[in-house]
Amino acid sequence: MSTNGSTIDELIRNHNPFAGHIVVRSQQVWGKSFPDVPSINAHASDAVFEAIEKISKGKREIVGITIASPKGAGKSHIISRIRHRLQADNSSLFIYVSKYDNLNCIKSQFLQSVASSLRAFGSQKVMQWQEIAAALINEAKSWKFTPQQYINQYPNWLNQYSTKFLDNLTELIQQIKPEITNPYIVKAILWTLSPAHANFANFWLSGLELTQAQAEAMGLPNPKTEDREVEALNTVRQILDITSNYKIPVICFDELDNSEVSGSGFTTAQVIANLVKDMYNSLKKGVFLLTMYRETWEDQIRLLPQAEAVMDRLVSNQVDRLPIRLKFLNPDDVIAIVSQWLQEFYKEHQQTPPHPLYPFDENELRELGKQRPTVRAVLKWCADNFNGKTLPKKDDPPKPKDIHPHLVKPYFLSELVHLRASINLLLDDEVIIAKALKFSFDRLIGETIEGVTIEKIEEVPNQQHIDFKIIGNKQQVKIGVDVIQQPNGSSIAAALSRLIDYHKYDLTRGCLVRSKEISTTAKLARENLRILLKQKGGEWVGLQSQDIKPLLAILYVWDNRKSYELTEEQIFEFIKQKQIAINNPLIREILSDPSGQEPTKLTPDGLPVSIPQSAANAENIQMSEPITK
Repeated sequence: MSTNGSTIDELIRNHNPFAGHIVVRSQQVWGKSFPDVPSINAHASDAVFEAIEKISKGKREIVGITIASPKGAGKSHIISRIRHRLQADNSSLFIYVSKYDNLNCIKSQFLQSVASSLRAFGSQKVMQWQEIAAALINEAKSWKFTPQQYINQYPNWLNQYSTKFLDNLTELIQQIKPEITNPYIVKAILWTLSPAHANFANFWLSGLELTQAQAEAMGLPNPKTEDREVEALNTVRQILDITSNYKIPVICFDELDNSEVSGSGFTTAQVIANLVKDMYNSLKKGVFLLTMYRETWEDQIRLLPQAEAVMDRLVSNQVDRLPIRLKFLNPDDVIAIVSQWLQEFYKEHQQTPPHPLYPFDENELRELGKQRPTVRAVLKWCADNFNGKTLPKKDDPPKPKDIHPHLVKPYFLSELVHLRASINLLLDDEVIIAKALKFSFDRLIGETIEGVTIEKIEEVPNQQHIDFKIIGNKQQVKIGVDVIQQPNGSSIAAALSRLIDYHKYDLTRGCLVRSKEISTTAKLARENLRILLKQKGGEWVGLQSQDIKPLLAILYVWDNRKSYELTEEQIFEFIKQKQIAINNPLIREILSDPSGQEPTKLTPDGLPVSIPQSAANAENIQMSEPITK
């Protein structure tokens, strides 16, 4: 371990631990967190932990908690603290909701967020789904095996008993849980313990449709499209009721202050508040946690119809119905935060600084603390001043805004780091992939790439599949682009039917963007694909994680530009200078002349036809009775 000053100074010049961490990303909520000082705003996180304790002791059943504080005060930091504390505990399940792409289908989106959250690892280092599945089996069979033991053993059981053991377990669980009206939910949860079927089970539990072959192999009925929104909330209730038999669900709604409005005129915060109100009385037990700005509470929640009934369910303090407010930081808080961040930074790089706050001066930080800053303001100041700049005096005139794009770089690199942990999940998110592609193509208007001079990027009205259209070469090129990652053959067939209808959608070329194979059993999808590639001169571009990651990273920087205090010009210039869009292989492949062939390096998209014959390193479970009896 070195104490050499020049070595530390070199480290400081090349690494800034604060840059790019001003905004809490969902990846930090789920994965490796940032340094946390538990004493700061402990009253907010303690309110959740106290609610969990009251529920576990039978003193309460449902508790609603709302944190309403200004931008940057640390609301998402509190949620991250709660998640990581609960992950070390075996008494609760954590569910995080921060995406509200379509407020008109909020129930379906909520179900998808619940299913996605339960995919995350819990206290036993397996998916939270798998913890619940193991608990169900253990109760039904009076066993005491761990989720990992079941995961190891499932291939052997499938080999020995086919799927009959799953049918048997589902029936046994139904006998002890007669309140569960949909036995297929139980069966799907049990399927999560099978390594070969876990992703398909989660897909089905999200309310989405499997291919017919996959659904039949797993004994699960496909939901009808027209019933999904109606059934979604009932499915969520049953899932949460099942989980609450073993663990207390903690359901966090974050990022409620966006500008989206539903078809009925309600904002995101209002839609979610009504959703929580509807669920409050129908769940066995659980904690609802909502975060929002103070003005969102005052201007939106208080104006709701039946506002009193809503607020009763959103706050645990029934006396004044006021949400929890986070405190501004004081000088001691600032010292504690900066010290914690620097301690982890130097430990990671095996360096010993001259003093714990190096390269900052304690008096400067205390001066900053006297201004009662938010957490975000402190991290922003540290990021800007990590190379030893001094705190500006109050009388100093404001510095002109730096127009250079180099300010974008640390945030871009930070987003790339966060993507490492989440890219596999994001590859299935058609909406965000399409949004990243369109954002990058918008930056290329006027450029000539692969023989196409891009003139404009258009939306395609009155349809659900084509994500956008690229117009170029004086209207001679019109490429319809559709990202389709769903495994269901009918969904792929429907998307391809639009891509090959050049006349209706005014296309000269259809382009499918997809990372997965299309099953040979999906006959209509395969036929539409043949027409696209062989008759219509269209293209199938393979989606690779390494190609989409930089486009996602710069999109996230753009989405958070206000929090990062970056200008549009800085981001656009960074994209141009670093050639993020113009040299991206995915962008270039979409614009290049079609090969007429299916791409290589696709991932399998079909359920294995044969049951696995063996399980490597399986840990045998000694049963006192055959699993199928």
